[in-house]
This record gives sequence, structure tokens and C-alpha cells, in this order.
Amino acid sequence: MKDIDAHLLQRAFLSAAKGLEAKKEWINELNVFPVPDGDTGTNMTMTIMSAAREVAGIEQPTMENLAKAISSGSLRGARGNSGVILSQLLRGFTKEIKTVDKINVTVLANAFVRATETAYKAVMKPKEGTILTVAKGMADKAVELVPQTDDVIEFAEKVIEQGDYVLSQTPEMLPVLKQAGVVDSGGQGLMQVLKGALDGLNGKEVDMSIPASNGAGVSAMTAGKSAAGSSDIETADIKFGYCTEFIINLEKEYTEKDEHEFKAYLESLGDSIVVVSDDDVVKVHVHTNDPGLAIQKALTYGSLSRMKIDNMREEHHERLIQNAEKLAKEQKEQEDKEAQAKASEEPRKPAGFIAVSVGEGLSEIFRGIGADYIIEGGQTMNPSTEDMLSAIEKVNADVIYILPNNKNIILAAEQAKYLVEDKKIVVVPSRTVPQGITALINYIPDQTPEENLETMKDEMARVKTGQITYAVRNTNIDGMEIHEGDIMGIGDHGMLTVGTSIENVALDSLKAMADEESELVTIYYGSDVKEEDAQALLDKAKEAFPDLEIELQNGGQPIYYYMISVE
Repeated sequence: MKDIDAHLLQRAFLSAAKGLEAKKEWINELNVFPVPDGDTGTNMTMTIMSAAREVAGIEQPTMENLAKAISSGSLRGARGNSGVILSQLLRGFTKEIKTVDKINVTVLANAFVRATETAYKAVMKPKEGTILTVAKGMADKAVELVPQTDDVIEFAEKVIEQGDYVLSQTPEMLPVLKQAGVVDSGGQGLMQVLKGALDGLNGKEVDMSIPASNGAGVSAMTAGKSAAGSSDIETADIKFGYCTEFIINLEKEYTEKDEHEFKAYLESLGDSIVVVSDDDVVKVHVHTNDPGLAIQKALTYGSLSRMKIDNMREEHHERLIQNAEKLAKEQKEQEDKEAQAKASEEPRKPAGFIAVSVGEGLSEIFRGIGADYIIEGGQTMNPSTEDMLSAIEKVNADVIYILPNNKNIILAAEQAKYLVEDKKIVVVPSRTVPQGITALINYIPDQTPEENLETMKDEMARVKTGQITYAVRNTNIDGMEIHEGDIMGIGDHGMLTVGTSIENVALDSLKAMADEESELVTIYYGSDVKEEDAQALLDKAKEAFPDLEIELQNGGQPIYYYMISVE
């Protein structure tokens, strides 16, 4: 094989996404800390599937529209550090291929190099022994291979072989990997992406259906089909009867705000929505009971082409008309409500705050100290860049501070920051919920955003956090032998203690964190802890640490029995 055309690239990318999805749980198990949460495999899979859904909806692929779909889909869908880095690798790769008609080994090598450079630039402090190292090893090998072969398959096989070798060396670069007896999980995820892509190039039979965001299946490899085609859906399950597709040829400025508003409008009309922007055109797909409303709204942005409307339930035509009329009435009422709300909208604030939180107790704490919007998520499910953008859209302020409250969410917040143009976004690098609470409490209205960021960072540095949870597998970390089901105390920089009693591990973790400068301790108990048990822990903590001021809060967080903040 001398080159790859757009149709083959589409197949290879969807095969890559499926290759990663198939190994998701295995990759999750490579995480150093055996905590029951949304791990590397989950985050990378959700990131690439966001792009795959857009790629699957392209009926006439070109390098340009595929590059656009892969880049924008992965950027907005990126979750967790590994997902953000994967999106940046894909972004760099697509920048190199979007202007060519076919991809040969030279283009591939250049794309590997550009992908690696883009990803390294996105990470403030790149660490070797990670997905970045694996990507760089393959990029270097790709450049070396260009003069040796013009066979794309041979080229890809040797690049992947080098990637596997570099991955096998990651435990030698990061002691924590060696101690736990695993390779880097992000690097392993990247290898599954490339191996899946190679399967696609080789023509291996792969289930190419990509689950839509609402759970429906889509397939790009069947001629004439688009996302969630009508023949794939059982008639009895259809709520919205018309599969409506068209392309908007933009005739005026179409901003990210316009796109969000347009999507929101379509969501009020139906489901199975896909809106993909590509410079001066917008591809639209929606299942609705009134295609006319969708078309009428689209005409406000420009002219329409490639219009296609399929009745997915011919036998229920009369009922569909009734539903459409009812929906149109409801839509009009909704528009009137929105117009009234907009008319009474408060003036734009100088500053607004977005906090990532999980657990109603913690969310109420954030609201009580000034958070304007709460993004549900955290350790158990890292919010995506798209989630960040949606939250930013809802906060009417000139400057918006984002509190990620998890080290694995900071990069997604930073990525959202660079996609926003009409508001100043300040990402406060809070790595835990207690740090986020401290940062928000110490906001000073009279300071500039830059001054506030420094103040918040200084105050967060004084906060130590311990989190008490259970182990989901056997491992060895920081010299501690951990068995599945053990209770673990995890601190800011590693393991604090391991045991079999939740209460004892919590007390031992507090002992490991507190020192002569400590003054205030806050214990947040989770949804799996009874209030009387939390009160018993508080009493024992006060008895064991009489010089500390210790308070108890209902955090309501799942998975983590306790979060302990020491200042």
C-alpha cells in the first residue's frame, strides 16, 4: 500500500476508536492507584468516541472534512489529562494531513512529528515515561523509516513495534510505574489507537458502528447512511419521526455561541442531533416531528443544500403530524419563556465562578461561598472540554474563574479557556475539592484576575488533602502492599496509609498530614457513610488531636468515604 485516501482514513480512524474501546477496561487496570473511578481508558475512549461520532456522520469524506471532524470532536470531547493529550496528538496530526489528497509515508512521518510537538506544547510540565514519551518514540522512528520504505503498512507496523518498545521502557523512567508493576496507561491507550487503525488499513473485519451520544448506533461504512439512519431504528421505539439532514452554507458570522444556541434549539425539537461546523458550512442531522422548524431556523444562518427528510414511521404519519403540531406549540411557549427571561436578565457581572463538584453536600458548599455554576463530575467522571464550554456559556460575567478541583481535569479546563473569545477565563489549578473551596473563599473583588490567581495559588498551597477509599485490585505503591478491598488513605503526593478499617485509616491519614503548623481540619463524609459513624470519627479525631480545630461536613461524595482537609 503506497498511500491512504480519505475513505480509507475514515475507516482506519473508526477502527482506531473501536480498538481503544475494546481495551478500555484493561487500560483502566494499569492505573497506578487502584481507586474505583473514571480512569485513563475511560477518559481516552470517551475522547476519541466524541470525534468518531463526527467522523461516522461524514458521507463523502475528504481529508479536509475528516481532519476537521477528528480535531474538533476530540478537542471538545476531551476528558482527563490522557484524553486532552490524545486530543492534542490528533489535532497536530490533522493539521499536517488536511491539505493533501492522499497520505504517503512522508506525510505520515510529518504528521507524527507535528502531533508530538503539539501535545508537548499543551502540557506545562511534560513528564517522560508517559504517553508523550511513547508518541515521541514513534515520531522519531517514523522519520527514520521514510528513506527505507514507501509501503504504508510496513511503515505502520515498524512504528507500532517501536511504540511498544518505548512503552515497555516507561517503568524504567517513572519509579512509580515500576513499583506498581505496570506500564504507562496513557501510552498503552495510544498504542491501542494505532493498532486499531492498522487493523482498519489492513481491511480486518471490525464492527464499525459508533454509539451515538444518545446510545443509538451509527455506521459510516455503509453507503448512503448517516448518523442514526432510519433503517437502524425499530419503528416502535421512535419518538421523533423525521430523519432530517441538510448542510448550511453560511452567509454571515457563525460563532461558538451561535452553534450552542442552534444545538439547544434543535434539542428542543427532537433528538439524535449532530451539528458539525467546517469553516463556511455546517452539517446538520436531527430526528424531529417538524423538520420545517429546524429548516426555518437554519435559514437564518445561510442557504441550505443537500436536504434530505425521511419519514421513519410511515404507518404513524397522522400521529406524527399531531405530535409536530403539539411540539410546535410547546416550542412557541418555550421561546416566549426564554424571551421573558432574557428581558429580565441581570446585568453582566465582573466575575463569575464555575466549580467541578460531585456530591450534593459539596455542591451546596460551593454555591454557598459564591459559585455560579456547578459542573457535576470529578474523580468518578472527569468532565469534558465541551462540559466546560457549556458551563462558561451559562455564566454571564466578564471574567470567569474555573475551579477543576481535580488534577485530572485541569488540562480540560485549560483547553476550554483557549476556545473562548468573548470572556476572560482564569483556570485556578485546584487539584482537590478542599483546595477549590479555599481558593474561592480567598477571592478578592478589588484585585485583578492575575492578582487573584496568585492569591488563590498561595492559599491553596497551605491546604493538604487526604482521601479515604477502597482498593479495586492488588498492587504495591510507596512500599505498601495493597490488596483488593483494602481501605486506602491517599494524600496529595502519594499513599498515606493502608488498612482494613475505614475509621482507623482516616485517623492514621490525619496523623500523617497534620504537623505543628496545622490549625484547622475539615472532614467531609461521603454518601456511603452514616452520619453517626462520621460523628464517631469526629469525636475520636478531637480526642486524638486536642490542639486542632476539627469540623465535620456532609460532602455527599460517592466512592470516597472521607475527604480530609488540613490547613
